[in-house]
Amino acid sequence: MSDAPRALPETIDATVELLSQGDYVADRSLATVAFLSLRMGRPIFLEGEAGVGKTEIAKVLAHSLGRKLVRLQCYEGLDTASAVYEWNYARQMLEIRLAEAAGETDREKLARGIFTEEFLIRRPLLQALESHNGAAPVLLIDELDRTDEPFEAYLLEVLSDYQITIPEIGTIKAAEPPIVVITSNRTREIHDALKRRCLYHWVDYPSAERELEILARKAPGAPERLTREIVGFIQALRKMDLFKVPGVAETIDWTKALSELDVIALDPETVNNTLGVILKYQDDIAKMQGSEAARILRQVQAEAAALG
Repeated sequence: MSDAPRALPETIDATVELLSQGDYVADRSLATVAFLSLRMGRPIFLEGEAGVGKTEIAKVLAHSLGRKLVRLQCYEGLDTASAVYEWNYARQMLEIRLAEAAGETDREKLARGIFTEEFLIRRPLLQALESHNGAAPVLLIDELDRTDEPFEAYLLEVLSDYQITIPEIGTIKAAEPPIVVITSNRTREIHDALKRRCLYHWVDYPSAERELEILARKAPGAPERLTREIVGFIQALRKMDLFKVPGVAETIDWTKALSELDVIALDPETVNNTLGVILKYQDDIAKMQGSEAARILRQVQAEAAALG
């Protein structure tokens, strides 16, 4: 992260350039939503399949804007102790014993002394209300669909006023609202009340042209022929009836893996031996291995030859 925070982009083109600085190849519609989110101070809500680059957007915004990234990774059963704050009970008990050893017997005074910010453990949502280097951080709420509805309702309250109330201390309010990026893999629907507070964008799989550009940035050492065949093969897989088709992350991983193997062009044996890099379910691998993978590869290479 840069030492000094940078100003927010003034135009959509500047937003495209901002994301490009972090090697994120964004289409115009995504850049437009990101620009509006930054300028209007509204959370951006990104839905899409796993591996299409939703989380990466928050990381790139934090890096390119010189802001601290605060990440809340969601999961089933997430509660305020993990997401917002909790008290450092071990340290509080130690403080009580030290005070009692020093002759302090006033229980109310002891209680007041241990419920201060000194004993507060700040979790991501509370951290996001604090400025760093004079600028609000980027708050990434990742995979919100993994949590349950009560936490979603609590989050709705936090995002309304960017403040958190701690009974023993009072209300802590952000001097400047954080830049908020919320992601969802859509394993369940997020409530409309939360979506209304956000600017929405569906992050889809990239076109072949954009995926080639992504590989040029993320795996620049790979041979051009190899990257074209990889992208063609991956694009073909996404049209098939698989349990989980590969995302952009898998495309990048496969390119890097094949480069490590000094592969300059795909062949049936190499594809079969490395399917586990791009497919994560045995049923999908079994379906693709052998003749089916060879058929797709012949098709991809024939299309590449026709284009010259």
